[in-house]
Amino acid sequence: MRYISTRGKAPVLSFDEAMLTGLARDGGLYLPETVPTMTHDEIAALAGVSYEEAVFRVIWPFLGGALGDEAETREIIAKAYAGFGHVARAPLKQLADNHFLLELFHGPTLAFKDFAMQLIGQMFQAVLKKTGQRVTIVGATSGDTGSAAIEAFAGLDNVDVFILFPHGRVSEVQRRQMTTPDAANVHALALDGDFDDCQAKLKDMFNDFTFRDEVGLAGVNSINFARVLAQIVYYFTSAVALGAPHRKVSFCVPTGNFGDIFAGFLAKQMGLPIEQLIIATNQNDILHRCMESGAYAKQGVTPSISPSMDIEVSSNFERALWWAYGKDGEAVAALMDELQQGGFNVSANAMGALTQTYTSGRASEAETRAEIARVLAESNELICPHTACGTHVARQHLGETPVITLATAHPAKFPAAVEEASGVHAPLPKRMADLYDKPERVTRVENDLAALETLIRERRVS
Repeated sequence: MRYISTRGKAPVLSFDEAMLTGLARDGGLYLPETVPTMTHDEIAALAGVSYEEAVFRVIWPFLGGALGDEAETREIIAKAYAGFGHVARAPLKQLADNHFLLELFHGPTLAFKDFAMQLIGQMFQAVLKKTGQRVTIVGATSGDTGSAAIEAFAGLDNVDVFILFPHGRVSEVQRRQMTTPDAANVHALALDGDFDDCQAKLKDMFNDFTFRDEVGLAGVNSINFARVLAQIVYYFTSAVALGAPHRKVSFCVPTGNFGDIFAGFLAKQMGLPIEQLIIATNQNDILHRCMESGAYAKQGVTPSISPSMDIEVSSNFERALWWAYGKDGEAVAALMDELQQGGFNVSANAMGALTQTYTSGRASEAETRAEIARVLAESNELICPHTACGTHVARQHLGETPVITLATAHPAKFPAAVEEASGVHAPLPKRMADLYDKPERVTRVENDLAALETLIRERRVS
């Protein structure tokens, strides 16, 4: 299995090389040269198997033996999901006729990012143990990726982890999950700016090749294909639970950076009969506006009660554009150059390709609050603000085909917003009850590349 960049000029890599590299050296994102497919019978055979077995069957063809033989790969997968709090890992609940909720918050940090991050942590450990390398992982987070990365990599050998998050723009629970771990190899950095500033600084570090090579820079944001790969699996398990491949299923995905919904696109490419992939945005609705008009134009980010979606530069949309433009790396690179100046217009042909797979909707702040209260009253389910954006948009697309809305985080990660909307306080699980009592360890940093690189050089283990 070979991996190529969306911009067409970076070296072709194996899976493990692409995973450790993260962002391609031409600024693009890695994707498999060809997407392996599953037959009707192979998809049907996923019914009733453990989640870990489904993970193995779905991701094995992408790996090219990079993690070892089948037994070694199964062991990595088993370790990744051992800490989840539900035996099904990603259980389904019914909200209404043909509307289902896929609970992705039973991992160690109560968010869907755990599905990928726990696996990628074990993958990194396995590969680095074989090679003897040491890497410096730098990540940018709007809230959930950072805590999931810290949980996955804390205390592991051969890895230093630095997580950038926007100061004052994550929930208290999200912040404390990043700042209270005491492992010496993890560092929480509160950046003066918004998530797009964090993400921009991350990309700047990857594009500073001297620094990148000096510290062995690696990334675990959803720019890393291994993250997207792990997320493909729960599309298969949930769809099969509702009758796939014998019937079609649609998914509604609350998204800001487009990685989770792009995993659904790859599941469809692999053969899963997905009718619609519905993009759900909050008030920061650049993806919805683009799907409506063809114009991807920045207007600024406004803080919301669903902060993990407060994103304007959706990195993984580049992967969708690459497919929509017929895998033309030069065209994608030109669009990304235009984005640096404020935005771009998607061509008519590419928009046609996008609308064959994706549709979209948005939820305002008022609609999000009302949706939290409505779901609780009608279905006795307490949901987080991000999930509420999803269920609100999903209800606009209900029909004969079942719609699965991805519940991306536990409501206890956003207790103030949930209580304001519903009147109900969402308690943390017992295993996290002492989160508010632990001391925090965090460094506030300026939005300055040179200062960040100096800090990372000083704090990493050489």
